[in-house]
Parts: sequence; structure tokens; C-alpha cells
Amino acid sequence: MVIMKKRILVTGGAGFVGSHLCERLLREENDVVCVDNYFTGSKENIAHLLSNPYFEAVRHEITFPLYVEVDQIYNLACPASPVHYQMDPVQTTKTSVIGAINMLGLAKRTKARILQASTSEVYGDPEVHPQTEDYWGRVNPIGIRSCYDEGKRCAETLFFDYYRQYQLPIKVVRIFNTYGPRMHPNDGRVVSNFIVQALRGEDITIYGSGQQTRSFCYVDDLVDGLIRMMNSAAETTGPLNLGNPGEFTMLELAEKVLHFTGSTSKLVFLPLPQDDPRQRQPDISRTRAKLDWSPKVELDEGLQKTIAYFKKVVG
Repeated sequence: MVIMKKRILVTGGAGFVGSHLCERLLREENDVVCVDNYFTGSKENIAHLLSNPYFEAVRHEITFPLYVEVDQIYNLACPASPVHYQMDPVQTTKTSVIGAINMLGLAKRTKARILQASTSEVYGDPEVHPQTEDYWGRVNPIGIRSCYDEGKRCAETLFFDYYRQYQLPIKVVRIFNTYGPRMHPNDGRVVSNFIVQALRGEDITIYGSGQQTRSFCYVDDLVDGLIRMMNSAAETTGPLNLGNPGEFTMLELAEKVLHFTGSTSKLVFLPLPQDDPRQRQPDISRTRAKLDWSPKVELDEGLQKTIAYFKKVVG
């Protein structure tokens, strides 16, 4: 008996999260097409997969149409850190909006199920804590983060319009801070920033008072959530929050990094960037109920794995 492999497209597949997702999908014996323009993704992230006959890497910019035959599409393509998405904000918006239109068009043609990797940034600087999926958000539409925040919000709009207008099988998840091996060392995200600075013996830069909070989800947990969402019941469209509800201040995170690296780096405090959220914590009760999913990896364990990775890549 021949078992038909699922043909799965992952946009942004050479990125931090995308490469872990491709790896897991291959392990589950799928046929995977990884699409990336390598703006923030890296060939090094997927080099170990290239020898697998069921893995294909395609250099492509998703603001242009793509013609492939697939059963499922994970749309992860978009720079996700402020440093990278503010580098070319017009292109960031195009990637979220035009990229979504192109991927939805592909899904419509191939009758594929499609998942949108949205973000907790759709909640902006929230007035509700923790954030539930019913909260509409508090986003500055003309700020320096708007290219990403509003681009992702518009992509969600498009997904639900395709669902209502064409009955397209969609899935939307809102991803909260994720960390782990293969993070870009210069992406400006707090976990990679703190670890790289600590390993280099540089000052650890904390913005504001350090009392602002974030919730950190290890990448393996996130990938598990993405796959569960993709394969959930048809009526489970989302949006669903994917993140770890454990909440930590920036000072607590810095202290953990110093402890696990054994670094003697000093803490320095800088002004808070524009529109930087003060609190970010997912309410995952709906996700638990719909997907039977909750994060398994505690921050201490995940940080040690991430530090071990960065020790190999930071000179």
C-alpha cells in the first residue's frame, strides 16, 4: 500500500521558526517545499535538510505569485523583529498584505488548507491583560512599528474575507515572543540581544525601567502548536493565541541570562522605543480547549538550549 505524503509549502521556511517547522514536517514524512527570499532567513538554517529527497528549497519573493501544487500552506514569510521589519517598512507591509493575497490565491486554486502566522503585535500596547483573542487591540496606525502591526492585521482581514467569500479552509494563529536555536544574532529581539551581549561580555541594554513584561515560548512548543492548528477541525479557524503564559520582566530575563552564561556583563538602561508595549501575555485558554495544546518547555530549560546554540555562532 502506497501512503501519499502531504505536499506542504512553508513560506519563510529558511527563517528561525520556519526551519524548525520544515524539520518537524519532514520528520513526520511529508513532502516539504520551503520558500524564502533570504532577507532574514538563512541557508545555514536548512542546509542539513537539503539531502532529504522530500525537501525542496526555492528562492522566491512572495509579493510575486507562486505556482506550485500543494495540500497545505504555512504562511510565515515576513521579517518579525523591529530591526529587520523597520529596515524596509514599505516592503514589510507588501510582504504581509500582497504576500497574503498571493498565498490565499494559491490556496484557492489548489484547494489547500492555509495557515497564517499572525502575531501578538496585532494587540499593540494592550489595555487588556492578559490578551484574549476577542480583544481588538490598541495599535498606532502611523508609528514606526505600524508596517508590521497593521500589515499583519490586514493579512488577518484578508484570510477571513477569503473564508467568508470563497469558503477557503483557513487557520490563523497569533504568535507571542518565541525563542530558541537559529534565532538571528542581530535581530534586536530581547532574548538574542541579552544572550549575545552576555557571551561577548558587553553591557546588557535594557530599555525603560526593565519592568515591562514579555512571555517567552520555546520554538519546539510553538511548532507543535502550528501543526496542531493546521490539522485541527475545519471549523477551528482561529484566531488562536500561541505563546507561553509565563510572564517575566526584562530585569528577570537579564538576571537569568547572566546566571546561565556566567557573564560579568553590566546592566545599562536606555530610553524606551516608540510604541513599545509595556505588557505582553497570552491568554491561551481557548487554544488549550481547541487544540489540547500548552507549552511544555520552561524558560530556564529553553534559555540553556538557546545559549548553547549561540555559543557556537557568536565570535
